[in-house]
Amino acid sequence: MDFGRTHRLALALVLAAACPAAAQEDDEEAYRPQIPDVAIYKAMLDANKQTGWIQFRDFAGRQLVYFTALQTMHCRLSEVRYSINSDALDRSLPLAECDPQLPFNLPADSDHIYIALKPGEAETIAVQAVWDDGSGSEIVIYKPCENAGEAACAVIRTIKKSKKRADEPAPSLPAR
Repeated sequence: MDFGRTHRLALALVLAAACPAAAQEDDEEAYRPQIPDVAIYKAMLDANKQTGWIQFRDFAGRQLVYFTALQTMHCRLSEVRYSINSDALDRSLPLAECDPQLPFNLPADSDHIYIALKPGEAETIAVQAVWDDGSGSEIVIYKPCENAGEAACAVIRTIKKSKKRADEPAPSLPAR
């Protein structure tokens, strides 16, 4: 039997019993939820570009424009700029409050998920994501899918580099 090892183990047990808080601090670290790195969000946004950062849907006599894919990234977004039938980016989507425990959770409030327009009002929607690190995505202009009916669908019409504006974010670097 290894008496040196047994002696060290006994000593450790005595010290742990004498100072339980100190022993616990050495073994445990308080866990605080952390929002994933912005690079993960940028990669997700890029992966979803083709299928649509937004979706158009004709439903109940209205044209609905869903921002669901962007809203799932609200914890790392500072703003979502968009415009209807132009590339002016003159509107901003309200973002849900971030819960670090559920960073990709969609808010229950439908005001954050879609906008309702008159039937056929939006021929295009231009969208730019602005990240919490100050960078911005390219501007993607989507149009409704043809003959989609009530299905939610969008196709890319154009991808533009952002125009220079006083409040324009720096371009986002590609995710690596």
